[in-house]
Amino acid sequence: MTHEEQRIYLIRELLTENPEYKHIAIPAEEQRQKDLLRGLMNVRMPRPISRDFLCIQDEYLQAERDARGVVDSAALPSVPGNSRLVLWQGDITTLKADAIVNAANSALLGCFHPLHSCIDNIIHSRSGIQLRLFCNDLMQAQGHEEPAGSAKITPAFNLPCKYVLHTVGPIIYGTVTGRDCEELASCYRSCLDLAAAHSLRSVAFCCISTGEFHFPRRDAAEIAAETVQKVLNQRTTSVERVIFNVFQDADAELYRRLLRSD
Repeated sequence: MTHEEQRIYLIRELLTENPEYKHIAIPAEEQRQKDLLRGLMNVRMPRPISRDFLCIQDEYLQAERDARGVVDSAALPSVPGNSRLVLWQGDITTLKADAIVNAANSALLGCFHPLHSCIDNIIHSRSGIQLRLFCNDLMQAQGHEEPAGSAKITPAFNLPCKYVLHTVGPIIYGTVTGRDCEELASCYRSCLDLAAAHSLRSVAFCCISTGEFHFPRRDAAEIAAETVQKVLNQRTTSVERVIFNVFQDADAELYRRLLRSD
């Protein structure tokens, strides 16, 4: 199959799963096809799917991954004065590291809103259907939603990293409380502890809770920087490098000020 034929195959297979989709026509334009495929993946419930589908999906997503480009975290420059910390602005799903961190919701199944821009949606979309299936198995075994401040580890499947660390940050409805701050700090500690338990050497953090969960960016950055540096300085850990991944210019400037050594 060509890359386009793979995309059409995947769309058709997902459309045939649900009789309600029978009226949906596959568009001719490439980007609209990509959006339809991603949207169908986003809304699909965690139920079994054929080995043939997964094989073609993996080939397709890996080709898309390679076309976007992969960034080797080991080649990124450290912040001045601390060789264990990196500040990097870019798309975390392109990062080759031992683990990247996903800001998840308490169901831990990914974002079900089609084409949503949250990191949870993008990570699941680019990892593949297996990630939701794996997370569902974890949550079924656990028997309850994931509490804020904790973390789970999964394979990364079709992402360039090896693992994904899923953590649930606090949701801010009004004034930030002391409990909110402690839960956010616990997200960073839990991820680093889980990374160490699996002998991981590099971890890339997104800006947990600052998007859909509305934690003030400056406060969140201060908690992230302080917590990570305390863990690295006070605990024995396999983690050699922590990448603070930011997407917006404002976040990059915040972390640049917080991490400088002067």
